Amino acid sequence: SNITALLQAGVKFIAPVPAAQIKDDVYAALDPEQAEPVDWAPGRDERKPETQRETYRVLEDTHTLTGRRKSDPPLTIRRILIHSTAVAAGQQAARAKRLAKAAEDLDKLTTSAGGRHYKTREKIAARIGVITAERRVTSCLRWQITADERGIPGLTWHFDQDVLEAEAAVDGWWALVTSVPAEEAAPAQVLIHYKGQGTVERRYHDFKGPLAVAPVFVQHNRRVAALIQVICLALLVFCLIERQVRRALGPDETMAGLYPDNRRVRPTGRMILYHLGELTLRIGNVTDPPTVQINRGVQLHLLDLLDTDIGQTRWPQT
Repeated sequence: SNITALLQAGVKFIAPVPAAQIKDDVYAALDPEQAEPVDWAPGRDERKPETQRETYRVLEDTHTLTGRRKSDPPLTIRRILIHSTAVAAGQQAARAKRLAKAAEDLDKLTTSAGGRHYKTREKIAARIGVITAERRVTSCLRWQITADERGIPGLTWHFDQDVLEAEAAVDGWWALVTSVPAEEAAPAQVLIHYKGQGTVERRYHDFKGPLAVAPVFVQHNRRVAALIQVICLALLVFCLIERQVRRALGPDETMAGLYPDNRRVRPTGRMILYHLGELTLRIGNVTDPPTVQINRGVQLHLLDLLDTDIGQTRWPQT
């Protein structure tokens, strides 16, 4: 229903497809080598050698959505199938970790089978159910409860390699849907646009965090709209301060002194205003003008980066 409303309103959007809407068979049939490479790398990899950077490849097809009611017409929109080496590596590491923990639990159960705590087949089976649920290995675990000549139960188990290979075949794949026409953005460009969402989302965080737009204690919609407009102007100033400091530092340069441990980080608007908010003003008199007292070197550094000369400030006469 949301996508129908967006399409009817002519809104262009890019959104991830929920994993449950695409079967693993679709991804398993794809070959990453046949996909188009994307000339883009995340910021965290910019300083890494090219061979160690995360790489992306894309394919395009269509995605059909059906409504909740039978009368709802199906919607067919562009779908971008994406393969990420970092996502694949993360999924492989997570699977290996799950299997290792499950194997450890199953080895313990195998040793304890027939002992004081697992005397019956039912108790062993119940414990296996707990292990498979906790470690999420239900699909690949194959087990059998045996009994010796004295009737004492035992356990044998193994992981189905065919199932594990099928799971590994879909590692790294995920998908986007978009209403952006193909003539406006190729599949690679759609992915690049989507990857830019972090900048926008961080500003939403600032909007609801440091600027504290929520909660709003007003009763009329006009006042809500006016208050949000004022806060949007504050957000603009907030962002410009951060941008000015980062531009003055240089691309990808970091700064020390913002945190107590003196680690080097990229300055954020919140940290800049936090340190500048501790500046103090010494009230002057007729012959002695007021002055700003700088307590720490990081404050002076930030003022220099902002190209602010507090000595030229015109103070109001009281």
